[in-house]
Amino acid sequence: MPRKNKEFTYFRKYKKRIVFALGILFILSTAGKVIYDTNVFKVNRVEFQTNKIPTGSEISILQISDVHNKVFGGNNEKLIETVKKIDTDLIVLTGDLVDRKTTDFSNVFSLVEELKVINPNTFFVTGNHEWENIYMEELLVGLEERGVTMLNNENTQVTLGEATINLVGIDNESTNHENMSLAFDNVNRDFYTVLLSHSPGVIEKYQDIPADLILSGHTHGGQVRIPLIGAVVAPDQGFFPELDKGIFKIGGEQYLYIDSGLGTSVAPLRFWNQSQMSLVQIRGI
Repeated sequence: MPRKNKEFTYFRKYKKRIVFALGILFILSTAGKVIYDTNVFKVNRVEFQTNKIPTGSEISILQISDVHNKVFGGNNEKLIETVKKIDTDLIVLTGDLVDRKTTDFSNVFSLVEELKVINPNTFFVTGNHEWENIYMEELLVGLEERGVTMLNNENTQVTLGEATINLVGIDNESTNHENMSLAFDNVNRDFYTVLLSHSPGVIEKYQDIPADLILSGHTHGGQVRIPLIGAVVAPDQGFFPELDKGIFKIGGEQYLYIDSGLGTSVAPLRFWNQSQMSLVQIRGI
């Protein structure tokens, strides 16, 4: 065989080996990223400012959303230890603690029991998976028995030091269980108002919502994201959703914040979208 042909054959074999090795490396790195994003959570910190609470004061809210019955460590030890370290003023659970197919609520009940010990100011609003679960009544009764404050189309005032805020909760909007007029009944707008709505779609369904900040979940941040593009798909929005995760200014000094959540649904994986809970800090200016 001529020398040039031998060199060409060797080069082709060498190139194939490189391509094969790169393919294996890509598959392994992608699998590693999926495993990490799905099973290792972070705390995302966001800040909002207002003149509705005294200058220099601060209220912190830990938002936990879309758990979907996922457990981090034995009995959620990793999650609980992180919550203890954060030492937040309020804990809000913005829906989908369970999946629509969940039949055993022991993980969720154990989690909320621990959360209540850490912080008695723990609040809950329903998500679509609670409403689609045939054992929903058992779940809600269990949460109430464990001292979680249920905000079912209602509101309450919370005073922490010199700062007072309104906390409003609606039942899940995407399944049409919300009652906005009832939820905001007698709310004093002079105080900073936080609305808990599992679905961010509430801002498209209602105009002039009387809240300064809306905390939502539901989208999972798309669950799978493409770098530089964003979420691939989200519930109720289809492909490449606009309201995927993060902060959205919706008018004046009014904001929507979408937490991408801790758990998964449909497919048990996340990609370029790490599991998270959010520490929301409201500072007086």
